[in-house]
Amino acid sequence: MAAEAADRPVAGLAGLADERVDHRFKALPPDAQGLTVAELAAERRDLFTGGFTTPVLALSAESVEHNLALLETYARRHGLVFAPHGKTSMSPQLFARQLEHGAWGITAAVPHQARVYRAYGIQRIFLANELVDAAALRWLAGELDADPGFRFVCYVDSVRGVELMDEALRAAGASRRVDVVVELGAGEGARTGARTEADCAEVADAVASAGSLRLVGVAGYEGEVPEASGERVRDWLRRLVALAASFDAQGRFAALEAGEQIVISAGGSAWFDAVADVFAEIPELSSPVCKLLRSGAYVSHDDGHYRHLTPFNRVPEEGALQPAFRLWAQVVSRPSPGQAFLNAGKRDAAYDLDLPQAQVVRSGRDGSVREASGIEITGLSDQHAWVRTAEGAALEVGDWVGMGLSHPCTSFDKWQLIPLVAADGTVTDYIRTFF
Repeated sequence: MAAEAADRPVAGLAGLADERVDHRFKALPPDAQGLTVAELAAERRDLFTGGFTTPVLALSAESVEHNLALLETYARRHGLVFAPHGKTSMSPQLFARQLEHGAWGITAAVPHQARVYRAYGIQRIFLANELVDAAALRWLAGELDADPGFRFVCYVDSVRGVELMDEALRAAGASRRVDVVVELGAGEGARTGARTEADCAEVADAVASAGSLRLVGVAGYEGEVPEASGERVRDWLRRLVALAASFDAQGRFAALEAGEQIVISAGGSAWFDAVADVFAEIPELSSPVCKLLRSGAYVSHDDGHYRHLTPFNRVPEEGALQPAFRLWAQVVSRPSPGQAFLNAGKRDAAYDLDLPQAQVVRSGRDGSVREASGIEITGLSDQHAWVRTAEGAALEVGDWVGMGLSHPCTSFDKWQLIPLVAADGTVTDYIRTFF
């Protein structure tokens, strides 16, 4: 499993290229109405002069490729299997690129996401959450029974949850057992997960008694460790590893077939260096170990939250991610020397962690580009950005302002079709999302 890549490409991408451009997709050129996405991409329009309306979100083609390659190299260097979290982009095109760059599969958080993945042929899904919805389990049973090559793993963290899963799967007539990992909680007051090793053992016992489930490992999310620091996160990760070793010594992974791997999984986008360090210490177990990393925000990175948190700040010798998003909006009002308004707001930009950052200004008169000196985004309305300008800041109605964003997960979800833009402004493709 550690050396495997996805054994078939993402399906259905041609159908995305055949989709017609129309009013559903904001910012796309009005004169492209009726073209297919592939036909519009083939025109290789310029983002600034090709008829796009503002606001428009752009994704840097070069930065996306750089980030994909960097995490592929990082995972391989540290002996990690990679199932990036798909909730970040919910884009089958980016899933395909991630799989091409060595990902084992794609991580999901809720059943809807898994359904999107399956609609595009994703063969390996790690659901980093509990799953107790009877309707979703009925769907899952059908997917597993219909496709022997489909691999699915999800969390369990309570005896009641195991009971609900078993009841739903039996009622659905499931012929294949569902693989589960016991989730170890990151501490009191943290998110999901059994709080103690004794609680984890009770859940594992319940799984052993459920004929529809199979215990294949342990998992958790280190990003929820209270007052997280490198030391605290590593201490919790060592607890996770020790739990796996204890379960193995007790014979709790006996349902694994010869050659199958014990899954030990952690890893968001803020502490994957700690995951790599501690997973390198995993002792020899009775079966090989799948050291599964799930970081997802790396594909676009950002100019705020993850720029500050990325582990590459701590290990610069391993490389650096590049922010790939830039939101362009126009100055539509300049009511006073110290104030301006852009035509992009909460419906267009992530704002849950940090406000957008003005980075560059493109002149509405001659297209020249300069740094956004003395220009600050101070707030967002639904469709407006509030801008404070310092004395002498050159900004006038009609100028385009390019902004960096914070938190990829709440940037992708506001746009259904995102231009992929080369450094010279040429739009080379369009990234479809499903939220």
